[in-house]
Amino acid sequence: MPGYLDQYGAGEEERNRIVFRSIVAVVVVVVVAGLGWYLLKNHHQESVVKTFLDDVRRGDYQAAYRDWGCTATKACSDYTFDKFNEDWGKAAKDSPPDPAILGLTDSETCNSGVLLTVSVSSTREERLWVDKSNDAISFAPTLPVDRAGRTVCPGKSPFANMVHRTIGRLRRPLLR
Repeated sequence: MPGYLDQYGAGEEERNRIVFRSIVAVVVVVVVAGLGWYLLKNHHQESVVKTFLDDVRRGDYQAAYRDWGCTATKACSDYTFDKFNEDWGKAAKDSPPDPAILGLTDSETCNSGVLLTVSVSSTREERLWVDKSNDAISFAPTLPVDRAGRTVCPGKSPFANMVHRTIGRLRRPLLR
C-alpha cells in the first residue's frame, strides 16, 4: 500500500525544466531582438545615402543633387550644383569618386541625425550627415575627437561609444 508522501515532489523536476527553458527562451528572444534593432536602426538613413551613391556611381548628378535635398525649385543656396560637381563629379577637386570603391563603411546614430562614413576613392573618405526629420544629406558637422583620435557625438555616453566600436562592426557587412 502506497504511503502518504510517496508522490511528494513528483512532477517538480519537469516543472523546473519548463521554467528554465522558458527563461532561456525569453532571454534569447530579447537579445536577438535587441541586436536586430541595433543593427537595423539606421537602415532608412543608410538607404537614402545608398540611393545617392548609386546615382553618383551611374553619373546621374542631377538625381544625386536631388537626393542631397536640392532641386531646381528649392535650390541649396550654400551648395550650388557647380560646387556639388566639384565635390562629387568626374572632375572632383580632391579625387573623383571611384565606382568600385564608392560605398558606406560606417553608420552611427548621433543626436538628431545619422553620421555615415563613405569611402569615395582610395585616397578620400567623406563623413555625411543625414537629418532624421527630413532625410536631408549634408557634410557632417565638425565633431569632437576623443583621446584615441576617433570622432564622438556630443552627449553620447562612453558606453554607447564603446558599443558602436565593438558591436557596430557587425553592421558593416549590411552597409555594402
